[in-house]
Amino acid sequence: MKTLPLIAVAASLLAAPAAAQGGGAILGPYASRCSAGNAPAILVTVVGMKARTGNVRVRTFGGATSTWFEKKRWLTRVEVPAPASGPVRVCMPVSAPGTYAVDLRHDVSGNGKTDRSDGGGASGDPKVTLIDFILGRKPSPTVTAVRVGNGVTEINVTVMYLQNGALRPVS
Repeated sequence: MKTLPLIAVAASLLAAPAAAQGGGAILGPYASRCSAGNAPAILVTVVGMKARTGNVRVRTFGGATSTWFEKKRWLTRVEVPAPASGPVRVCMPVSAPGTYAVDLRHDVSGNGKTDRSDGGGASGDPKVTLIDFILGRKPSPTVTAVRVGNGVTEINVTVMYLQNGALRPVS
């Protein structure tokens, strides 16, 4: 077995796109876009899932911030089965550099309906109360805005679940 000198290994890692350097498999139909790293995209890492069941839905929003998080105003929607282990990383393409927002839903049961056991989150990990959710209040664009350049922009989104009457991350 031939081994590469340490300098060659380091150089190959530096040449690879940041999104492709470890961190687990990239999920979704646009995974190759984030792996290539040469087109505008958002690589969303889902943090804090309470179970590895069901599906994870990720959506991107652009344009006027007043339309962000409206039910039918998303730009791209990707739904993937929750992987049994490892990081949950989903690639979301965007058409051009600009400012976007991301939301996600963890459908724990995988039934396609929103249940009390499901979780959700948004870019910037905004603080959302149960009252905000019930009244349909949207998180602030100043918190949820994701600025995307010509390559892959990586973000984390923490999933919040209903616990003791409040939306909280799993502890």
